[in-house]
Amino acid sequence: MKKHGLLYMSLALAGVAGPAVAAHEVVKIGHAADMSGPVAYFGKDSENGARMAIEALNARGATIGGKKVTWQLIGEDDASDPKQATAVAQKLVDAKVNGVIGHEGSGTTIPASKIYSDAGIPQISPSATSPQYTRQNFATAFRVVANDVQLGRALGRYAVKGMNVKRVAVIDDRTAYGQGLATEFANGLRQQGASVVAKEFTDYRATDFSAILTRVRASNPDLVFFGGMNAVAGPMLRQMKQLGIKVRMMGGDGICSDEIFKLSGGTMTDGQVVCAEAGGVEDAGKAALDNFRAAYRKRFGIDVQIIAPYSYDAVMVIAEAMDKAGSSNPAKYLPLLAKTQYKGVTGAIAFDAHGDIRDGVITLYTFKGGHRMPIAVTK
Repeated sequence: MKKHGLLYMSLALAGVAGPAVAAHEVVKIGHAADMSGPVAYFGKDSENGARMAIEALNARGATIGGKKVTWQLIGEDDASDPKQATAVAQKLVDAKVNGVIGHEGSGTTIPASKIYSDAGIPQISPSATSPQYTRQNFATAFRVVANDVQLGRALGRYAVKGMNVKRVAVIDDRTAYGQGLATEFANGLRQQGASVVAKEFTDYRATDFSAILTRVRASNPDLVFFGGMNAVAGPMLRQMKQLGIKVRMMGGDGICSDEIFKLSGGTMTDGQVVCAEAGGVEDAGKAALDNFRAAYRKRFGIDVQIIAPYSYDAVMVIAEAMDKAGSSNPAKYLPLLAKTQYKGVTGAIAFDAHGDIRDGVITLYTFKGGHRMPIAVTK
């Protein structure tokens, strides 16, 4: 894995005759995310990042144990549905994939992880942040982003110290991700001496928030915190304006893409939303991440949402572990994966005993002109 030069290689594969392909080992990397549900744009972003990595590995002729291999991405759609996620996981296991990137959300990643664990197949999530995912103590479960404990504490600290907030209304969407993040944020907020003045919940498919927002307005908060995704946060912002709730909204990476401006119907004002991405890079790593973003735009004609660079690095981490082990057999490369020391486009990647990334970085953002802008990078 030589630095980042592979980003500038041609990602088109050279044509290979049938007999030559048959002589090569095919290494199958599964990818699972929401490709048709409420946050399909995140799922596609994740798959695109994984696809870039697969194309780069094939373009440079990456080998395992000195043997030339062909890398293949097998993509599946879990539609943000836990039941579909377990079906997808079993399908990938049956396809005999050598490793899995995904799932996207905590609510799908957690149930799927048991299936991969039972099959002994390593799984790296590029985006699931619930602490529960790695607290199951599955040897096969890893993530390359910070978890909700780190995210919630960082957001709580910034709300009080950076925004001078004292009273917060907390709303979550009752998903594993949304509820977990809201809980950790509330804990972080109280540690900083501020208080939760209203606690409400909705559903990730809801469109009408008038009742809960009316109660929120009565609590007179300085800030509304939402644990959930853009698909709910955007319409909620629109209805906040209709009800005259003139306070800012804060949330995690689920609301931290430009899509939120469109979903708010253009009612979101500059600086109104503050969010955190469970990742990001410090100054020394900005050039590599910027190069990746440029390569992504050239390849797909669109900008990165959030997840793509983490999916990219997740594939590369698995590839490096296989190379060091001299085998794509999960049982043989898993011990090397757990000991990863890798420098990726998202920074240094190493895992702790639970499979969480060590020293996970948090990036805080706001929006101006409908576009995300960084505020600070913290740990």
